[in-house]
Amino acid sequence: MTVLEPRDAEVVEEGAGSAGGGVLGRSYRALSVGIVSVVLLIAFEATAVATAMPVAARELDGVALYAFAFSGYFTTSLFGMVLAGQWSDRRGPLGALTTGIGAFAVGLVVAGTAGAMWVFILGRAVQGLGGGLVIVALYVVVGRAYPERLRPAIMAAFAAGWVVPSIVGPLASGAVTEQLGWRWVFLGIPVLVVLPLALALPQIRRRASGAVDGGAAQSASFDRRRIRLALGISLGAGLLQYAAQDLRWVSLLPGAVGVALLVPAVLGLLPRGTYRAVRGLPSVVLLRGVAAGAFISAESFVPLMLVTQRGLSPTLAGFSLAAGGATWALGSWVQSRARVEPYRERLMGAGMVLVAAAIATAPSVLIHSVPVWTVAVAWGFGCFGMGLVISSSSVLLLKLSAPEEAGTNSASLQISDGLSNVVLLSAGGAAFAALGGGTVAHTATTASGSGSHPAAFAAVFLPMAGVALVGAWVTTRLRANSW
Repeated sequence: MTVLEPRDAEVVEEGAGSAGGGVLGRSYRALSVGIVSVVLLIAFEATAVATAMPVAARELDGVALYAFAFSGYFTTSLFGMVLAGQWSDRRGPLGALTTGIGAFAVGLVVAGTAGAMWVFILGRAVQGLGGGLVIVALYVVVGRAYPERLRPAIMAAFAAGWVVPSIVGPLASGAVTEQLGWRWVFLGIPVLVVLPLALALPQIRRRASGAVDGGAAQSASFDRRRIRLALGISLGAGLLQYAAQDLRWVSLLPGAVGVALLVPAVLGLLPRGTYRAVRGLPSVVLLRGVAAGAFISAESFVPLMLVTQRGLSPTLAGFSLAAGGATWALGSWVQSRARVEPYRERLMGAGMVLVAAAIATAPSVLIHSVPVWTVAVAWGFGCFGMGLVISSSSVLLLKLSAPEEAGTNSASLQISDGLSNVVLLSAGGAAFAALGGGTVAHTATTASGSGSHPAAFAAVFLPMAGVALVGAWVTTRLRANSW
């Protein structure tokens, strides 16, 4: 999952001495704690589910559909993002946020009680719808409820909100998976919804409800064309994803239909010139997708690789990613310093190079003489690069967006993020299945290489490293000519 992050952490100190205090001052404390709790919930879900997923897929006899369990989430989130952008711009973010949290919780329950892999994937899809609603609504809440001087500070808090879950999440999830079963990882998380709702919703209702203009737009109907395009992009992504997982000639038909739906929807929903890397906002949106898609697609296969190829327990496999939360936050902090502002684009380019290097290094553990901890070290550097890139893309988006366009542009950024995840996960999943990845199993002989399919994992990681290098080039297109 992707979240808002900081530009200038020093604003926290600046705001503390200003009228109204900082983000934890009396005026904003309940709202800040509430929405950061939402981020904590999303972060804990992401880290915990990644740890439990290999066991769930194996017990549900669905390893061949492993990528579907991740990309199914992103497919429905695409529709949720567009809907949330429309909903927030016209009627305020409150409705989108509450509906999203509710759908997120329902999806967790469906996945946690699933008796078959397809039901599990359905639960993940419901989660995705909720996640898409929530993430865009959070952008709008920040834009409306906080003055400009405090926005970087609350974004910094969002980034910091990933640190504890990234460390505690894999350990807790692994322990629960091994002692109680993977289902309780999903069924236990919805309880955490209560705190964010109780703290944040009253403050959002007071500070960020209604339309930007205070009246006229509030009663305006949604842009039906964008809603149709959103349905097209979700359905097209789903069909493309299905075709990628079912490697038969007959699957060419749903794949072709998916592309036919997807291409015009993408062109209609993203800023003009996005896929030509036009300077300014289009390249910011493109970079977000390239960075998130390459990194998340690779990360999704790390626990499965360590469990099936190196014999690690789910706890240790998940913990290999734990340091990433801290280094991601560190990267966000580095780019937030005022003194590095003139070098933002160079920092983002360096960040993408680190991401590419981390992804390319990870499959080295398929060679059994390479220490397993190599993945943890590499992923720590990769997450540092992602902290530089993702946080800066959020800052640039808000900088280039008028207040009345915050919801729509935020939706475009998240659509690029989610669509890239779907497309690249589908491609990676197809390569994984084609090379025998669906038959991997964690057995006593796995550690010695018997029954292993290392090429299936290499076919996921190495192309994603190449995509990340393309992102390094896109960073040269971020600065608009008028800057």
